[in-house]
Amino acid sequence: MANLKDLKTRISSVKSTRKITKAMQMVAAAKLRRAQEAAEMARPYAERFNAVMASLASSVGESDTAPRLLRGTGSDQTQLLVVMTAERGLCGGFNANIAKLAKQHATRLLQQGKTVKILTVGKKGRDALRRDWSDHFVGHVDLSDVKRLSYPDAQRIAQDVLERFDDEEFDVATIFYSIFHNVVSQEPTAKQIVPAQYEQEETSEESGVEADTPYDYEPSEEEILRDLLPRGVATQIFSALLENAASEQGARMSAMDNATRNAGEMIDNLTIEYNRTRQAVITNELIEIISGAEAL
Repeated sequence: MANLKDLKTRISSVKSTRKITKAMQMVAAAKLRRAQEAAEMARPYAERFNAVMASLASSVGESDTAPRLLRGTGSDQTQLLVVMTAERGLCGGFNANIAKLAKQHATRLLQQGKTVKILTVGKKGRDALRRDWSDHFVGHVDLSDVKRLSYPDAQRIAQDVLERFDDEEFDVATIFYSIFHNVVSQEPTAKQIVPAQYEQEETSEESGVEADTPYDYEPSEEEILRDLLPRGVATQIFSALLENAASEQGARMSAMDNATRNAGEMIDNLTIEYNRTRQAVITNELIEIISGAEAL
């Protein structure tokens, strides 16, 4: 049985930990509002941009005149995995789930005889993959000094990816990130960005635009795509960064809330144990006093 001093010290330590986790929960809640608003505001633009790109891509098809970013290299032998995680931990399984999805994807590619290259964005993803996949690392993007994500941050990552594509270092690039749904639900997702894939969405009646409406483009679709495709890669990366930021704060808020409640339960259990131990000590002292008095 632990003595009273050890129990008292442990209770004080857990109380201090609970104060820290409670403060982190409140900070994460404040950051979550801003991150969620940014992610939700970016979604309409990304969806509309993808719809325009899908229309252009469908009209061009896979012809020889199509931009290389759209038609690809004609091979999928070398795969670049862009694993996007947080710079900090203490956010539950957020980082681990993204890294797990990337590991599963990389393992499946290796089993198919593909060549895998990994570009990490965020320290936690690099740390999670370093032990078993360090031989496949080709680069790392550090965002620890970034206080608030902006489009130039996404452009920097996109430029790195596009330069590697131009140098024929890979054939297919896939980003791994987490889609934010709510505080307790973040969905790890893999999305191919090179060669670009745009799905043609059905136009709703509310938009007032028919799906089969013909458009005349000037200049040609190919020239427009050559200009927009690099921006499309940056837009998809920026959208993923914003989704990741919201998911990170939501996961941290949930994790710190659980930690605070667990600390409270631990304090209650330790307090009960402390009181029982103290009662046992007092009882033993009384027994010793009574036994001594009877002996006299």
